[in-house]
Amino acid sequence: MSTVSSEEKICLITGGGSGVGRAVALALVNANCNVVVSGRRKEALAETVELAGSHSNRVVPLPADVAQADSVRQLFAKTVERFGRLDMLFNNAGIHLPWAPLEEIPLDQWQQIVAINLTGVFLCMQEAFRIMQHQNPQGGRIINNGSISAHIPRPHAAGYNATKHAVTGLTRSGSLEGRKYNIAVGQIDIGNAETPMSGPGLKNGLMQAGGEIKEEPSFDVAHVAEAVRYMVELPLEANVQFMTVMATSMPYIGRG
Repeated sequence: MSTVSSEEKICLITGGGSGVGRAVALALVNANCNVVVSGRRKEALAETVELAGSHSNRVVPLPADVAQADSVRQLFAKTVERFGRLDMLFNNAGIHLPWAPLEEIPLDQWQQIVAINLTGVFLCMQEAFRIMQHQNPQGGRIINNGSISAHIPRPHAAGYNATKHAVTGLTRSGSLEGRKYNIAVGQIDIGNAETPMSGPGLKNGLMQAGGEIKEEPSFDVAHVAEAVRYMVELPLEANVQFMTVMATSMPYIGRG
C-alpha cells in the first residue's frame, strides 16, 4: 500500500489560532509536516505562524468559520489548491457557553454552540472525506477533539456536554464509513489542559457534581500536542480510536 511519509504530510487544523490547536500545529511543523491553520481571527493565526520560527514556511494561515458551509468548502479547496492533497484533519475548533443551568440557556447560545462544536465538525469531516477518498494515495486521518465531557458531563454545561457527546457519534460513524476509503477516524478527549480557554475556570474553581466549587489540577497542553503527533505519525493501517489525556488527579474517574 502506498503511504505518505511524515515529512510530506499535509495537515489541516481548525481552531489553530490558540490553545490546543496552536500547540498541535507547532508540534506537527516540528515533525516536518506542512500545516494549514484555520480560525476566525487572522491576527491569532498570524501569531501561530510567527511562533513556528524557523519552520514558519511550513505553516499556512487560512481564515474560515467552521459553522458556515461555504467557508468550510473554500478552506478545503484552498488547501488542496496549495498542496494537492490532505493527509490529516484535526477537528479542533470549539467554544464553551457561560455556565448556566439547562433550563436557563438562551436558544441563540444553544444554536451557536451546536453550529460550531457539532455542525462544524460534521462539515469538515464531509469535506475531508470527499478529498481523501479520491486522492492518490487514497485515504488519510481525521482526529476529532472530543473532551472528557464527551463521556462524563459537567453541571451547568449542557450545550458543551451535548455537542461533545455528539462528536463521539460522528467519530464512530466516520471510523465505520471511512474503512473502505482507507480513512482512519479517531478522537482525543482532553481533560484540564492549560489553555487560554480553560485557564481562568481552572484557577477560579469549577462546579462539581455535588454543587460545590473546587479548584482542579491541570497539565501542560504540550502533552496533548505530543499525543496528537503520535496519532498523526501512525501508518493508516493503525488507528487510535479514542485517547484520553488528562491531569492525573482531576476529578473525572468517579465524577458524580
